[in-house]
Amino acid sequence: MAQVRIYGLRNQLASRKHALSDAIHMALMESFELPQEKRFQRFIMLEPDEFIFPADRSAAYTIIEFSIFAGRSPAAKKKLITSLFRLVAEQADITPQDLEITIYETPPANWGIRGKPGDELQLSYTITV
Repeated sequence: MAQVRIYGLRNQLASRKHALSDAIHMALMESFELPQEKRFQRFIMLEPDEFIFPADRSAAYTIIEFSIFAGRSPAAKKKLITSLFRLVAEQADITPQDLEITIYETPPANWGIRGKPGDELQLSYTITV
């Protein structure tokens, strides 16, 4: 399971949303072996007065946050981060300087999905990659 939140300026994200969505999901499939149909993303598009960031970032500055089941190896998480920097630059024209990534892990028991605690779900994929 991976829930993704993408934050950025509205006028920047609006034109990049589909390319960014595809790049993020491709990185998750490559790194965490998520199935194609497991895409859970929310775009939070902000106005300039709602998104304050350092002067060494451009208007394309974007933050991507992942909430995931705990269990992925450090190597898989590093692969996700590396893949994101590459794919987002290639597909959404956002440079690594303008991209920040955070991964939040919680035990599956802390999730509620389809009427069950996450640790009682039958998943079609593994989280121990």
